[in-house]
Amino acid sequence: KLEDKFTFNYHLADHPQAAVHIGWLIGTAYLSRDMLPRIDALYEKGFRDVIIMGHSQGGAITYLLTSHLKQLQRDGRLPSDIRFKTYASAAPKPGNMHYAYAYEFDTKGGWAFNVVNAVDWVPEGPFSIQMMDDFNPLNPFIISDDAIKSVGFPKSLGLRYTFNHLKRPPAKASKRYQRYLGKKLGKYIRKTLPEYEDPIYYPSANYMRAGIPIILQPDETYFEAFPNVEKEIWVNHMLEAYLHLTEKLY
Repeated sequence: KLEDKFTFNYHLADHPQAAVHIGWLIGTAYLSRDMLPRIDALYEKGFRDVIIMGHSQGGAITYLLTSHLKQLQRDGRLPSDIRFKTYASAAPKPGNMHYAYAYEFDTKGGWAFNVVNAVDWVPEGPFSIQMMDDFNPLNPFIISDDAIKSVGFPKSLGLRYTFNHLKRPPAKASKRYQRYLGKKLGKYIRKTLPEYEDPIYYPSANYMRAGIPIILQPDETYFEAFPNVEKEIWVNHMLEAYLHLTEKLY
């Protein structure tokens, strides 16, 4: 619920563990509300090919928007013969591993690209923490309890001690990120969207990048044009840097 008269209904992936970034989702909600009438109008004029593009935060939104529009097609709310092709550039990670899998399967065959400047810090975020609960069910970490018990005492005591020291720190860090980057940030969101209601947050911070990667690898001449200067944190992130590398490499 974003406003009293605007509740965004979405289904971006089938996997029960798939989760996405709430900030990019809010942006997707508002943009899709504006875009859908435009897509309908273009379809009536005969257009069938739609390119979805975004840079930086816009790049992150292109992922979720693509998933949303393709689900609307499956639901019969958009014509099935519209073809969407997606280009995200300088995009942060949109969601967790299970969402990334769903997105890449949904856009298989070369319909979604992720353009990254290798020295841009933005695609490295948000913070990612992989916990044992983030793995698929049949993995040795989840079923380790039985394996530890099977070795017998006192070896099991030492293994249990080591296992807990590996398991607990990521879980604690993930909870902290959820508290500060979820619930506390929700209070700031309500300053702009006073009718916004927090969703139920998924207990994970296992963010992954998605899409077919197109890597822009800088060389020495790049750093002559875009030198790394302290406090100039956006120099490798801006469109100019991406355009420079794209024209040179491709």
